[in-house]
Amino acid sequence: MKIVIKGLLAIIFILTLASCKTNKSASQAAVDLPRSFSHSTNADSTGISVIPYNRFFADDNLRRLIDTAVIRNNDLQIALKNLEAARAVLTQARQGYLPELSAQVSATTNSPSDNSLNGLSASQFLGSKHVEDYNASLNLRWEADIWGKVSSRKGAALASYLQSEEARKWVHTQLVSNVAQAYYNLLMLEKQLRIARTNLALSDSTAAIVRLQYQSGQVTLLAVEQAEAQRLSAAKLIPSFERSITVQENALFILTGRLPAGKVTITPLEHAVVPENLSAGVPAVVLAQRPDVRQFELDVRRANAEMAFSRAAMYPSLTITAQSGLNSFKSSNWFSVPASLFGTATGALVQPILQKRQLRTQYELSKIDRERSVLRFRQAVLEAAGDVENALVDLDKLREEEAVANKRVTTLQQAIGNARLLFNTGMATYLEVITAQSSVLQSELELADVKRRELQAVVDLYKSVGGGWQ
Repeated sequence: MKIVIKGLLAIIFILTLASCKTNKSASQAAVDLPRSFSHSTNADSTGISVIPYNRFFADDNLRRLIDTAVIRNNDLQIALKNLEAARAVLTQARQGYLPELSAQVSATTNSPSDNSLNGLSASQFLGSKHVEDYNASLNLRWEADIWGKVSSRKGAALASYLQSEEARKWVHTQLVSNVAQAYYNLLMLEKQLRIARTNLALSDSTAAIVRLQYQSGQVTLLAVEQAEAQRLSAAKLIPSFERSITVQENALFILTGRLPAGKVTITPLEHAVVPENLSAGVPAVVLAQRPDVRQFELDVRRANAEMAFSRAAMYPSLTITAQSGLNSFKSSNWFSVPASLFGTATGALVQPILQKRQLRTQYELSKIDRERSVLRFRQAVLEAAGDVENALVDLDKLREEEAVANKRVTTLQQAIGNARLLFNTGMATYLEVITAQSSVLQSELELADVKRRELQAVVDLYKSVGGGWQ
């Protein structure tokens, strides 16, 4: 017996040495990143990613909308439920080192054939044609974690749980971004509606003057028709903007988990402030904190753990089973102690040999899955870096575009004022006034759109560096 035990221990020791690399984690996928982003001038390591959204956004109305969305948005609530499910799986995986214990109570009766050996024995020794058996026992089974299968499962469950946490953060970040984007779009539409109404009032005034000139014979009917066409062109924009505003308000209500109803309180677009000197941070630091990138990084850890488990499954398993309880062939003395007590214990070392190549295939598939997870992680880093660079260049160039658009609007507003004065004194034609009004309308609408895109570029930068979930 001692020789057998020593032989088993020797086999276990040799296999343990052979499988040391089973638990050795594969190195994380490294991605070479620059020391700074191309269009970033601030050297702050973390940048705006660590600023909570209620400090990053200065607009009180926007902050209230985001606060409501964080509490009531259904997508975020689903992410929280997914996190709860992952936590339950992790709690179960942490119990993997404990033995399995079950209780069993059974009563059986067997009526063998009178011509069978059991039937003859029962009649002869028990004086009965049936055999009864009563059993109450505790059954224990425990597998030694020699190759790290339990720790691998625990590692995979932990990585999946952390992935769910990062997924929740990313949903939070996207939600903050979506609410801010929708809010700034609503500000632009409201501004454009005011512009259209103001321009309509100017067109009404111009058309009225042209009609008076027509009645006095100073202009032809063509002038009246062109002035009226210009007025109708401005009037047509109003219902279009009103429809878009209602649709955008409904989208905001849905994002905040409410039924569409009423108006959304906003701040005028001209009062919205674009922050200055926004820092994207250092790429290696910022991208490592971005929740969706962290998800893919944790997926590499999960794949490493699954690969280790698949490999460990090909090695012997040492299982210990034990059973103890009360057993009797008569119910009357079933619980007679100590006569009815029994106990058994078994230790088994099982080495898989032929499994139709299932274990080898599972290991190879886990290696492929690990390689896929590395590629997905690298792609996520590249895309995240691209998002930051795009947001930085958008913000930089839109600031220049807004400055030019402001100058153009100021120039055209002065031009229309001069054109109306000259028109009233008969020194300019109605066509010059109509052209000036059309140019002002278009330039003011474009300026509102540029301001909206600039504000949204700020939001894009905040999202691209992983801000908003704090």
